[in-house]
Amino acid sequence: MNDSEIIFELTPVIEKLLERHLATTKEWFPHEHVPHSRGRDFEPGHVWSEADVDLDGHALTPEVRSALYVNLLTEDNLPYYFRTVESMFGREGAWGEWVRRWTAEEGRHSMVIYGYLAATRAIDLVELERGRMAQVSRGETPNPASLHEGFVYLALQELATRISHRNTGLQMGDPVGYEVMKRVCGDENLHQLFYRDLAAAAVEADPNTMMIAMEKQVRSFAMPGTGIPDFDRHAALIAQAGIYDLQIHHEQILAPVVLRQWDAANISGLSGDGAEAQEKLMKRMAQSERVAKRYGEKRERAKAAAEQMQPA
Repeated sequence: MNDSEIIFELTPVIEKLLERHLATTKEWFPHEHVPHSRGRDFEPGHVWSEADVDLDGHALTPEVRSALYVNLLTEDNLPYYFRTVESMFGREGAWGEWVRRWTAEEGRHSMVIYGYLAATRAIDLVELERGRMAQVSRGETPNPASLHEGFVYLALQELATRISHRNTGLQMGDPVGYEVMKRVCGDENLHQLFYRDLAAAAVEADPNTMMIAMEKQVRSFAMPGTGIPDFDRHAALIAQAGIYDLQIHHEQILAPVVLRQWDAANISGLSGDGAEAQEKLMKRMAQSERVAKRYGEKRERAKAAAEQMQPA
């Protein structure tokens, strides 16, 4: 099916998914989650240091700071994500209504995370603002080549974002910060369920094209933060802390969605290119599992070695 045909075929599905989402989601307000009492005025030209931080006695590791920096700047690039998704889904009917609703909900995430960071001074806001200007000015985003690929990418990316936010919150130490990230995760979970089920319906409607899209997106998947300044260094720190790494990507994103929810190994009705893509995808998933296992073993060895070096 081409894009127009799949849009027509899935319109009843997206109408039901939108209705489900609106019935499930809960209204919330970013300002109610920010610890404003910890805030104070900023003097012009003030140079940030760790002494500025007010996390109610808790301390952030460099890895968690990198995660907060990357997570927030990823959310800040929302104007370009909206452009991409609207160009795929269109402005009309439930498709356009969903895109606008999703954008409005995503906008709260940057508001509440930034508010928390500004009140607590958990990271350097000058560095953060310069990063935001660079990120948004570049406008670098993943751009799936087709609507079918967009279905796959959005489902995987929303789940990856939820997991990254959740793991960041778990490592923050500050209960208020954890609640901020937990509230963001609540939205992200509903978003990934929406895209996951939309993609599943697309598989039923057009299994061949969706299988080709699935194989390509699993092979080329990249988080939307790649345009962030110094992204590779931050990503390495985030992986080092176990917030988001290759093991998590396979075990908590690819395997649950591609193998279990979409049941990619058992999708039938495939012709030449689709059947070939299915074979390639299964080989890639097996390879991803092996890499994830090795990565996990390596991290456990490093953790054990670090514990041995700790004074008794």
